[in-house]
Amino acid sequence: MKIRFLDVFLIASSLFGFAQISNAHALKCGEIELAHPYASPTLMGSKNGAAYFKAVKNNGKESDQLLGAKGNVSSSVELHEMQLENNVMKMRAVPEVQLPAAYEVTFKHGQANGYHLMLIDLKKPLNQGDKFTLTLSFKKAGNCEAEFWVEAPKSDSHKH
Repeated sequence: MKIRFLDVFLIASSLFGFAQISNAHALKCGEIELAHPYASPTLMGSKNGAAYFKAVKNNGKESDQLLGAKGNVSSSVELHEMQLENNVMKMRAVPEVQLPAAYEVTFKHGQANGYHLMLIDLKKPLNQGDKFTLTLSFKKAGNCEAEFWVEAPKSDSHKH
């Protein structure tokens, strides 16, 4: 069996592309694209944690809403909005997050104006390298399971 350079190149390119996709850690829920679900490690004794996405984009022609989330990692999960007001970060629970058509909504760690999923009453600390699943509920896209990886925020994130 003779292997040509082109065959090796095509196989290597395919594997590299697959590695990039799996490293990107993304999923689609209907027209909603969720890029890289992740959570921050918690400090010793913390009862609450937070989960984020690198991006939440509605690729559809109609708006949708993220209505909530649930999972076994905590007693409950709340949608929280963060806003920087007079150099003070304020956070409040919201009943839903609007996802306008053809628009990306911010769910990044350290983002001054954006959202996150607040994990209330954690069952155990979130340690680097852990994974957990949350079921996300969308008004139009329905329910989707997302696997969140616990990792330290990247250097491009701002600290609170």
